[in-house]
Formats: sequence, C-alpha cells, structure tokens
Amino acid sequence: MNEEALSRSARHRPWMVDAAQKRARPAAGENCVKAALATGWPGSEFRTVSILRRTALALALATAFHAVPYGASAETLAGAMAKAYENNPDLNAARAALRAIDENVTIAKSGMRPRVTGVAEAEALRTNLDVRPAGNFLGRPDRQTDYVTSSYGITISQQIFDGFQTLYRVKAAEANVLANRESLRAQEISILLAAVESYANIARDQTIVSIRKQNIAFLKEQVKAANARLNVGEGTRTDVSLAEAELAAANALLTAAVSSLKQSEAAYVQIVGETPKGIKQPPSAKKAMPRSLDNAVATGMQENPNILAAMRGADAAGFNVKEAEGAMLPGVSLQGSVFKSVNTEEGPADNLSGSVTARLTVPIYQGGAEYGQIRQAKERLGESQLLVDSARMEVQRTIASAHAQYEAANASIAAIRVQIGAANEALNGVIEERNVGQRTTLDVLNAQQNVLDAQEDLAAVQRNAVVASYSLLAATGSLTVRSQGLEVAEYRSEVHFEAVKDKWFGLRTVDSE
Repeated sequence: MNEEALSRSARHRPWMVDAAQKRARPAAGENCVKAALATGWPGSEFRTVSILRRTALALALATAFHAVPYGASAETLAGAMAKAYENNPDLNAARAALRAIDENVTIAKSGMRPRVTGVAEAEALRTNLDVRPAGNFLGRPDRQTDYVTSSYGITISQQIFDGFQTLYRVKAAEANVLANRESLRAQEISILLAAVESYANIARDQTIVSIRKQNIAFLKEQVKAANARLNVGEGTRTDVSLAEAELAAANALLTAAVSSLKQSEAAYVQIVGETPKGIKQPPSAKKAMPRSLDNAVATGMQENPNILAAMRGADAAGFNVKEAEGAMLPGVSLQGSVFKSVNTEEGPADNLSGSVTARLTVPIYQGGAEYGQIRQAKERLGESQLLVDSARMEVQRTIASAHAQYEAANASIAAIRVQIGAANEALNGVIEERNVGQRTTLDVLNAQQNVLDAQEDLAAVQRNAVVASYSLLAATGSLTVRSQGLEVAEYRSEVHFEAVKDKWFGLRTVDSE
C-alpha cells in the first residue's frame, strides 16, 4: 500500500496509524472506541457496548496486578497463619475443651483412692422417772433427767478389687485424651487452611475492586467523549445513553465487589483475629510438600489426625468393653471407722469405738443390665473399628483429590503461559493486518482481549494452585506450625495433662495458679 493509499485510509479510518508506530506501541483502547464511534459504522450502536466492555476490562486487567499496594507493614501468609493459630477463638475453645477432658483421667483414678468421711452429730434426750403408786394418776412424777449426747468420728473406705473396672476406666480415659488431642490437631490444621483461604479471598476481592474502579474511570471518559461528539454533531444521543448505562452498571458491580471484599475481610478477622493489611497473592506451599501421590498417601496414613483420632477412639472402646465385663467379677473393699461419744453427767459414760470391715461382693444376677452393657460396649467397639477404616478411605480420597487439583493447576499454568505467548503473536499479526486494511479495530480489541483473558486465567489457576497445595498438606496432616516454621509458640497439650493427671485435690485450674 503506497503513501497516498495510506493517507486515504487514514482519512476514512482515523484509528489507523503508521505501521512502525503500531509495532512499537499497540493502539490504546479508548482511542479505538472513540474512532469507532466517530466513523459511524453500520450497526455501531449495537457494537458500542461490546467494545466498551472489552476495552474497559482490558485496561482494568492491564493494571489490576499492580493496583493493590502493600508496604512494609504488609501481612504475609505465614504471619496470618501464625495469628490465626494464636488468636482464633474456636481453636482456643477447643484447647479449653481438651483440658477439661484431661480431668477425666483424674476422675477415673479416684476409684483407686480412699474415700474419707467425717461425721459429727448431737442428740438431746429427756427421761421421766415415774415413782407414783399404782393406780395414782394424779400429781407429777418425782424425777426428770435431761442429758445431751454428742458423737464424732471418721470413716475411711478403700476399694481393693472391683473386677479391674477402675483400671480399664482409667485406660479408656487416657485413650480418649489421646483421641481428642488428635481431634485438636485436626482443628488446628483446619484453622490454618481457613486462614490461607481467607487470605487468598481478600487478595482476589481486592483485585476485583481495583479492576472495577479502573473500569469506572474508563467509562467516565467514554461518557465525556460521547457528550463531546454529540456537541460537535459527530455522535448521537444513543451513544451517550449507552455509555451512561454502562457506567451505572459498572457502579453497581463495584458496589457488589466492595461488599464481597468487606465480607471476606470480616471472615479474615474472625479466623485470624486482626484486620487485614497489605494482602497480596501468596505463592504455593513449598515446605513439607510430598514428592509424589504415593508418598502423600503414605504420609497421610501415618500422620493424618482424623485417622489417629479414630484409632485412639477404637482403643478407648476396647477398654470400655473390659470395664463392662468387670461388672461380672467379684469385688473386695475395706472400711475403717473411729467414733467418740461425749455425754453430760446425767447420761451414759463417754466411750471411744472403732471398727474395721472387709467386704467381699460376688455379683450373681443384676436384672440383666450387665449383659446388655457388655453387648452394647462390644457393638460400639465394632463401630469404632469401622470408623477407622472409613477415616482411612476418606483421607485417601481427600489426598488424591487435592493432589489432582494441584497437578491440574500446575499443568494449566504451563499451558496458559504457552497460550499467552501464542495470543501475543496473534495480537501482533492482527495489528499488522489492521494496518494494511485487512482487519478492523474490533478485531484488534478481540485479539488483545484474548491475551488479557489468558492472563486472568493464569492468575486464577495460580491462586488455585496455592489453595490446592495447602489442601494437600492439610490432607496429609503436615500443615502444622512446626512444618511451616510459623513464628508462634506451639501449643503443647501434654503439659496440662501431666500437671493434672495425678492431682489428689485442688480447686484452681493449672492456668490460674
């Protein structure tokens, strides 16, 4: 195409510029739309909305990844996880519940310890001695005696043998403590994963808000441009109305995006305990990541707290069976008592008495309750063993699902990067063809939109890869404070257990001492 043809094309197609300039810098979307509206294409009033939408989104996405500022006080993902581990009220409540369960061991051990009871009582007695002659019912008795008897003493009872019921009750309580420790660890992992998801949700919502703000700024310029063209007779009232309608819709979308961001921030505060600051898109998990699916499954079978909790629960159910069977065995107990009675002068002489009693109890028949309790305990043991198998299958499924999502996300990242490269080459080709009149500006915008869509898809799958990676760690039981190197003191539940398991008395909790 010679210079004269290019000049004619430039007069009839204002959006066309020199090809060399186009190779260095693609056409700005706003100028392209202005040119399209000014030329009066056939059916341009129907194409305007599409162009506005595509160009607004293109400009917004082009700056979206740089629009969310974060400074020196920006919160990292590791910092958010550490704060959630320390501040989350649900997690702290679960820790308090575990400390309460620790006391079941002390309660069970009370069956091995003596019971001491002190007794004190007082009794007032009155004695009337009637010395009147027989048949004489008149007059008063000659003598009346009043005296007070008081007594006090102590009784000590000790169970010597109860068919091993107390022994197995203690073992069941200890197994329940271990099971609930694993349940607490599962909740800790769940809270850490929730912190990751809430962090990523805020990053996503902030980006959407930024994109929609950029879109509104662009559409305001379109309204001004449409009014300017209308004033000089190059546009129509329809163009202005379309631009204003798009601006109103964009404002509504921005309101919805801000609302979603506020909801995500509220969820973050609930989980982490602090207001989010400087959130940005986090990277995928690196620490403690399994090398393969088989390695992940093997780790999960050994470390997943849900499996370990189910196994400890089965142990406790087994001890409960032994405890129920102990009701069929004889029991031996000892009881010693010492009492002192003190009387007034008119009463009997003071005395001191003591006794030691040994009792052997042999259960013969107790209405059949003991048999029902044994059968019930055995059924619950079978249920607990089946729950272990169920937990293993669920963990295996969760690990396979998380691993597949992680692999799919990584594969999508590689494929979309190739797509972005191809889309950029296609965009350059369309620009060259447009410069020689073989393509329109709308074609250029469509090609540019393909590039931006691919970039948006890349950001989305990168976010999915992050969530999937931490979900895989959670499924294997490796998403812990220690494995991630979080800067927070690790809660050690065994400290409280060791402090209370052998306590004989005391009303204050360990934390309040």
